[in-house]
Amino acid sequence: MKRSTRSALPANNRPRGWIAAFPFVAAIVALGGFYAATAGRLPARLATHFGDDGRADGYSSAQGLLTVCLVLLLVFGTAVVVCVQRRVPAQGGRSLTAAGYATAAATGYPGVLTLLGNVDVTDASTVRLPLWQLAVTFAVAAAAGGLGWLLAGAEPPAERPAPGAAPRLDLPDGMTAGWSRTVSSTPLAVLGVLTLCTGVAIGALADVAAGAALVLGSILIILPASVRVTVDRRGLTLAPTLVPCRLRRIPLGRLVEVTSRRISIGTEFGGWGYRVRPGGSGLVLRSGDGIVLRMTNGREFVVTVDDAATAAAVLNTYLDRARSPQGG
Repeated sequence: MKRSTRSALPANNRPRGWIAAFPFVAAIVALGGFYAATAGRLPARLATHFGDDGRADGYSSAQGLLTVCLVLLLVFGTAVVVCVQRRVPAQGGRSLTAAGYATAAATGYPGVLTLLGNVDVTDASTVRLPLWQLAVTFAVAAAAGGLGWLLAGAEPPAERPAPGAAPRLDLPDGMTAGWSRTVSSTPLAVLGVLTLCTGVAIGALADVAAGAALVLGSILIILPASVRVTVDRRGLTLAPTLVPCRLRRIPLGRLVEVTSRRISIGTEFGGWGYRVRPGGSGLVLRSGDGIVLRMTNGREFVVTVDDAATAAAVLNTYLDRARSPQGG
């Protein structure tokens, strides 16, 4: 007699890409369905933007409204799916999936609501959208985000790797050394470019202010997507590779000790970029080898970059020199 077993998909084998894509596909289908059902009852000019009093103060064609909504859904949907598919660690992927569900709901629900508000209207200026609908939108987005969190599934937290030793260089007195590497994040760059394209599209088709805000946001995403990490007798310096400016410098005098270890951006930081967490912060553009700086204020600063052990050795060597009776 065969024993019946209940099969379940292992958490680490979940179809994460399909789960992440679902809310964006659902929102696009809902918008298309509502438009198909109401197209013959919509005015040529739709009320698409409303003031604090609920009165219409911005207008567009139905095609213009759908274009903006579809561009937003396709851009953010593509970004979320690409990032989730690139083997994002469990907790980071779960958070990203939940954010995707919330974003899809916060885009699709107002689009459908706007279409419904313009049905059988002859004068778009008479359309009203009460301010309390904003609270409903937030509630719908929060509920969708919770659904995404549940569908993404929980995984056991990975153990935090133990720090490595604090290495030194065999550097004769009087000699100096430096170290430099570039680290980049493809998901962050993709997100930044997609946000930039979305901002340009929205600025050209609908709302200039909203488009400008997205363009500014895209710059803040793109700049730290590729960074030059430099270590020398002055300390550690982070500089974007695209522009000649400094992102951050940590002087040698603020350091206690430097080690290297493997960093998991999902379980430790929950995403890419410049991240802040209790007890420390860091520039984490990928999982893998990382420099861990323990500072005089008791906090840690982490940078994920190849050959982190050598960078740690250079900094520790200069720290030893600074603390020696000769003062380096």
